[in-house]
Amino acid sequence: MSSPDESEVLAAMRRWIEQAVIGLNLCPFAKAVYVKNQVRLVVSDAPHVDGFLEQLDRELDLLAASDSAQIDTTLLVHPTLFDDFLEFNDLTAIADEAIVEHGLEGVLQIASFHPGYQFAGTAPDDLGNYTNRAPYPTLHLLREASIARAVEAVPEAQTIYLRNIETLQKLGLAGWLALGLGDVRRGGGKH
Repeated sequence: MSSPDESEVLAAMRRWIEQAVIGLNLCPFAKAVYVKNQVRLVVSDAPHVDGFLEQLDRELDLLAASDSAQIDTTLLVHPTLFDDFLEFNDLTAIADEAIVEHGLEGVLQIASFHPGYQFAGTAPDDLGNYTNRAPYPTLHLLREASIARAVEAVPEAQTIYLRNIETLQKLGLAGWLALGLGDVRRGGGKH
């Protein structure tokens, strides 16, 4: 199977944002920045992990230096480098260290998404895992100030993750598949 081109990756990511993240209201903060075109989607073609981490460094610096009205958040996606979720999960610790190295603690944070995302202590097919399943491995760079403002605006923001799990359990696997996002079970989310 050949690697997807950038336009395919961007289309799949936009479908996921529109159908799952916004459509299911998994992130009540996403719609406002998405409709204002303040979400930067970057598809990496780095041939190895070091190249991807160098790109992460550049994206952290760019986001920190940008006006939030122009770029509020960044999704850094790599469609082919991180098939294994556990390896990708290990990479997220390195990504968090990059925040510290750039002096951006308290300014930016990173969330992660992967087709095979699995929370500790859950079965691979647990629908709760789908809250962090995306078509491709993705690092989500977020401004802490934006998160703080959004949390103030949403009552009981600390319970969002519980509501998301409940939403996905009600939706079921058939409902998820009906969204047209592909079958992301156990990392099979490549389109």
